[in-house]
Amino acid sequence: MSTTHTTFSSTIQLAGREVRRVGLGTNRLTNTPANVEFIRAAVAAGLQHIDTAHLYTGGESETTLGAALGETRPEGVVVATKGGFRPGEGRPDVLRAQIDESLRRLRTDVIDLYYLHRVDPETPLEESLGAIAERVEAGVIRTVGISEVSVEQIERARRVVPIAAVQNHFNMSELKHDAVVDHCTREGIVFVPFFPLRGGGSPPEALAWLLDRSPAVLPIPGTLSLEHLKENLGALDRR
Repeated sequence: MSTTHTTFSSTIQLAGREVRRVGLGTNRLTNTPANVEFIRAAVAAGLQHIDTAHLYTGGESETTLGAALGETRPEGVVVATKGGFRPGEGRPDVLRAQIDESLRRLRTDVIDLYYLHRVDPETPLEESLGAIAERVEAGVIRTVGISEVSVEQIERARRVVPIAAVQNHFNMSELKHDAVVDHCTREGIVFVPFFPLRGGGSPPEALAWLLDRSPAVLPIPGTLSLEHLKENLGALDRR
């Protein structure tokens, strides 16, 4: 495994904004008043990147973020969502419908970062990304990402649309995407590891390891606790 030695930075450029290099994953976020308040408090505490998806908690994750942030989203907060997770959902017509639904749930006119959640085994990658690129051209998606991909797939994707972020399974014990991290670092693509805290070590140790792995890395640990979220953000201050 190679390691990039650079001056540590606590921020990174994502979707045209400078955000702190620890975000929030919301795959357990349900639409309750307490969780709406949690998101608002998290943003007030300094959270600047929130990651969700069309399928998370049956759509409640996106709905909760829409209720918490709505049309008056705080300046500097980047919300990412994803579509096309299951086989067959990478078809252009399905992706277009999921994008429209995500826009409604998030109560926004523009999605900051939209990932193709998985490469569809039933649809060419280029066709799936072509549908997303149409929405970029229409002004309703700002930047595009892809998830669980190889270096070869990243380069195929970049021939269709600029790729701002790659989200793959990566942590202290899951290193199969080591080459992808290095590729993203060289190419100026943000690498977003999911399940970042699994695989050994305490949460602070796991976050520190990821943040030191590459300046391109932006972990998104999931939590429903404001205390834990503040601890995760604090990893940036202890570097």
